[in-house]
Amino acid sequence: MTKQSSSEENSRVADANRVEAFSDAVFAIITTLLVLEIHRPTGAPGKLAEELLASWPAYLAYVLAFLYVGIIWLNHHSLFQLIGKVDLTLNWTNLAGLGMTAFLPFPTGIMADAFRLGNFADERAAVTLYAIVAGLMSLAWLPLFVYLNRHPELMKSNVKAETFAREVSRPIVGVLSYGLAAVLGWFIHPLLAIALFVFMVVYHAWTCQGVCVRRRAG
Repeated sequence: MTKQSSSEENSRVADANRVEAFSDAVFAIITTLLVLEIHRPTGAPGKLAEELLASWPAYLAYVLAFLYVGIIWLNHHSLFQLIGKVDLTLNWTNLAGLGMTAFLPFPTGIMADAFRLGNFADERAAVTLYAIVAGLMSLAWLPLFVYLNRHPELMKSNVKAETFAREVSRPIVGVLSYGLAAVLGWFIHPLLAIALFVFMVVYHAWTCQGVCVRRRAG
């Protein structure tokens, strides 16, 4: 490799720490937006307790979405502990994942409002929308793992080459599960979709890279 080509290659890679810091800021904004979806009660005087209790779907939707985003952040943080350099393609792939995650507060608020009002048709539409967005979030991880598996030069020197190949199954499980949630929520009952949403939070927490990948890399 010539000196010029080496210089051009170095200009196309960035420090992984800088990309991770930007990603952390995005995750912080997302969690802030989630809590903004819990609206203040607007009932008549003396009805505050009743209005607060009636808003339980908003609390549940917030907890569910917050846990999901928190687990994604833990996975993302652990992932970047294994990456030494970030090239342009990896940067764009990471941005795509952040973009999909940043969209989560919208279906979260829609779902909370639908269950608060108790309209079955709206609940069905809301859980389907949430499932589609969450499925796209899972799908966004797939090219990230595939690309890192094909470019081991971006990893830190102590990371095994096959580390990311084993992680491909996790986003696939997410896509299939959220696809099933959309079908069940639309055609059978929205609560079945909610059950799958909770299951996926537990699944991603149980298979979290914060535990698994460090053990493999170590």
